[in-house]
Amino acid sequence: MRAILTGGGTGGHIYPALAIARGIQNYFSEAEILYVGTNRGLEADIVPKANFPFRAITVSGLQRKVSLENFRVLWRAYQGYREASSIINDFQPDVVIGTGGYVCGPVVMAAARKGIPTLIHEQNALPGITNRILARFVDQVTVTFEDSLQYFGTKPKITLTGLPVRPEILQAERQGALNTFGFKNDRLTILVFGGSRGARKINQAMVETIKKYGQDHRIQILHATGQVGYEEFIQELTNSGIDVEQYGNIIIKPYLYNMHEALAAADLIVSRSGAATLAEITILGLPSILIPYPFASENHQEHNARALVDRGAAVLIKDSELDGLRLVRTIEDIIQDKEKLKNMAQASRKLGRPEALNDIIKCVEKILPRHQ
Repeated sequence: MRAILTGGGTGGHIYPALAIARGIQNYFSEAEILYVGTNRGLEADIVPKANFPFRAITVSGLQRKVSLENFRVLWRAYQGYREASSIINDFQPDVVIGTGGYVCGPVVMAAARKGIPTLIHEQNALPGITNRILARFVDQVTVTFEDSLQYFGTKPKITLTGLPVRPEILQAERQGALNTFGFKNDRLTILVFGGSRGARKINQAMVETIKKYGQDHRIQILHATGQVGYEEFIQELTNSGIDVEQYGNIIIKPYLYNMHEALAAADLIVSRSGAATLAEITILGLPSILIPYPFASENHQEHNARALVDRGAAVLIKDSELDGLRLVRTIEDIIQDKEKLKNMAQASRKLGRPEALNDIIKCVEKILPRHQ
């Protein structure tokens, strides 16, 4: 079994591809994996560190406005297609799998035109333009959110699988996680983060939130500011006369390397609404307050958030409407109503898909015999 995985630009495309790659290795004996990306995307750094062979092609994304640069983009896409075709000829894959990002276009299209089985996975509730185009040509489409099914026309080849999550997310144990952070097990734990790089707007709102809940014996808060925003946030607290060390129920970190333990300790999440984050919190059945990143392509984070909000698993606050008072009111509304918190948790768990990886591997297996 030989498989090419492709997906790039952001971790949201890369990590699902790596999860699928590991799933293939575990399921198919003596599987060989090749990852195709670009030298400009995060995949050029992440994939080799994950111990997968990596090849790069020439490609870049279209500008969202009329621009001469788009002519150069189209030329690079043609170059990328030829390079991808050459890589496919050399590697001779049994299947090619794309997880989004503009690098997928040339690679998956070249495979489809050669009659090689192809599958794409869409992480977001609103599919990206690359996957919407590729869906017309591939053998199988797998999606994370039920809401995205409407954007893909041919129903028989579309499967709702969910998004694979890291194994350690399911393996972490709550009491051990609480002990790691020095938290009490009789308090409600709120986990706040803005993605790997943090979110300045969330950090600003958290100043008022910490002022409100410092020394509140009902709750404890773990807040990851992001590496870039940590010093600024600490200074904001100082300027506001807040000494977190005196509170005892607030922990502030620039980054959480043990996010699996943070999630295991949490009762309520405050975060952005990237697909990977939502996959992790729903698989654990965690209620959430979601603040979508407003500059995500095609505003897909808001679509992701609404997929949870519409089913009662989350509350949405638009980034433009977020401030400390709004966040405090929203938190208070949830934690004062234990039945609401319980119902949100149940709704979240219903959306979780612990078998996502297995279901994707079954879809891979399903398209292989047709071409053998």
